Amino acid sequence: MHFQGFRLCLGLLLISVNAEFMDDGAEMEDFDENSEEIDIDENELSSKIKYKTPQPIGEAYFTETFDSGRLTGWVLSKAKKDDTDAEISIYDGRWEIEELKENQVPGDRGLVLKSRAKHHAISAVLAKPFIFADKPLIVQYEVNFQDGIDCGGAYVKLLADTDDLDLENFYDKTSYTIMFGPDKCGEDYKLHFIFRHKHPKTGVFEEKHAKPPDVDLKKFFTDRKTHLYTLVMNPDDTFEVLIDQVVVNKGSLLEDVDPPINPPKEIEDPSDSKPDEWDERAKIPDPSAVKPDDWDENEPAQIEDSSIVKPDGWLDDQPKLIPDPNAEKPADWNEDMDGEWEAPQIPNPACQVGCGEWKPPMIDNPKFKGIWKPPMIDNPNYQGIWSPRKIPNPDYFEDDHPFLLTPFSALGLELWSMTSDIYFDNFIICSEKEVANQWAEDGWGMKTMVANANEPGVFKQLVTAAEERPWLWLIYLVTAGLPVILIISFCWPRKAKKKYEDAEYKKTDICKPQTKASLEQEVKEEKPALEKPVDVEEEKKQSDGEILKKEEEGEPEEKREEETEIIEGQEDGNKSNTSGSEDEMKEADESTESGDGLEKSVRKRRVRKD
Repeated sequence: MHFQGFRLCLGLLLISVNAEFMDDGAEMEDFDENSEEIDIDENELSSKIKYKTPQPIGEAYFTETFDSGRLTGWVLSKAKKDDTDAEISIYDGRWEIEELKENQVPGDRGLVLKSRAKHHAISAVLAKPFIFADKPLIVQYEVNFQDGIDCGGAYVKLLADTDDLDLENFYDKTSYTIMFGPDKCGEDYKLHFIFRHKHPKTGVFEEKHAKPPDVDLKKFFTDRKTHLYTLVMNPDDTFEVLIDQVVVNKGSLLEDVDPPINPPKEIEDPSDSKPDEWDERAKIPDPSAVKPDDWDENEPAQIEDSSIVKPDGWLDDQPKLIPDPNAEKPADWNEDMDGEWEAPQIPNPACQVGCGEWKPPMIDNPKFKGIWKPPMIDNPNYQGIWSPRKIPNPDYFEDDHPFLLTPFSALGLELWSMTSDIYFDNFIICSEKEVANQWAEDGWGMKTMVANANEPGVFKQLVTAAEERPWLWLIYLVTAGLPVILIISFCWPRKAKKKYEDAEYKKTDICKPQTKASLEQEVKEEKPALEKPVDVEEEKKQSDGEILKKEEEGEPEEKREEETEIIEGQEDGNKSNTSGSEDEMKEADESTESGDGLEKSVRKRRVRKD
């Protein structure tokens, strides 16, 4: 039992230690292997980082890191929004190139939206237009909502390669091919993927919206970390949307967009109209029903309760409120500007029971039936809900390859935000996944490594959380104290005093001389146990085996000494019984005959077992 208790205590100790430090170890494991100190200053860590501006390892249509500190090639818009007040229609939002507020990487900079409640528009031309043909399109960039986000977007627009494209006049109605990126207003968190598809017959462009992702996007807007957004469009008309290189949305351009690419083959005939005799009523009033003669439609819905009488002491002539007699006009009260001063109203102290005109309460009228209406029955002339007939859709087409969109030649940010300091960095547009992955590793991967290294430990996170929610201290106390209480309760040594008291009682009981009367009484009490055949030798062997087994399991020496004392006491008792009256023992032997030896053996075995 002691060995099992020790193992249980050890197991509980290991579980409690593992539960306390598991998260801390999981977060810091990789960092600990490559650093000499866990608690390292952010500036000291940043000084050890060797950042190098990312360079594409293959062909790219557009790249921008902003590490030069200059907006070379970027054009600020001078346009105005239509249908907007003149005060806010101008794209006068300010842009700056800055380092991150937190977890800076030395030498790394980004484009930062600096103004609140302003329209921002900035764009840059690609190295060469992207033409949708047989190569994938990959658009990738980083966003950090450094101050959170109330209402605003961080999406990009890929501007269509048209003859009238003018970046200085870039505004919300400028033609674009794809719009991609995060957007939030209220509690609606979105990750846009919208492309404009040209109708092959009418030539009209229509926006197609990809289905929303199946993940909770809130944390990407609220954790104030730099996140990597990637769009992949493949020539087989499939797409993928990734955040931090994890797929959050994918599907088909033909099936997973709204409205669908291809229109329906049939449409409702706009010239068709419902016939006058068409009856859409499923139920009609029963024409054979007649209002009962006793139906009174003039009874009101509620009447006064005649069983209630006006309480004694009710004052009909007294008002419920009176001017406060203790109120005084303020010294600075100006009647020309403030009007005539009136004392504030207070409850009338005379109205202890009630004041004003007394009226009995209203109750439901048991005679009320309301306006009589005939019951409804199934309409025998019901023809169903009418719908216009179907005709072939004159604008029907079937585009089985929607990937072939309008080429684009510029990238632009056209945004409105109620929150400032939105950080953009490391734009790349390419066709090879390896190029985009390496670009992400050199840029976003470096930021992520620094941010993870600067993450506070579990203990700091718990303390920070408790500062905002003091009730968490109670949970911490219970969580930390429960394993300690369990360990103490299982591992604390148990008192053996009672065992020794029981042993002393057994010893004295054995040594007590037995008389003939007491022996006959014991024989009567033990007869039920002797009715079943007992193999004395077998039971003796089992008893001895149990004793040896307990000794092998490492029972305390005190217990073995106790058994020795009991056995010695039994021998002494036998001697004292022998030295007693020989006549009494002889009569006892004659009365019990052969059963006496068996009973003595049983008593001896029972003493050893106890």
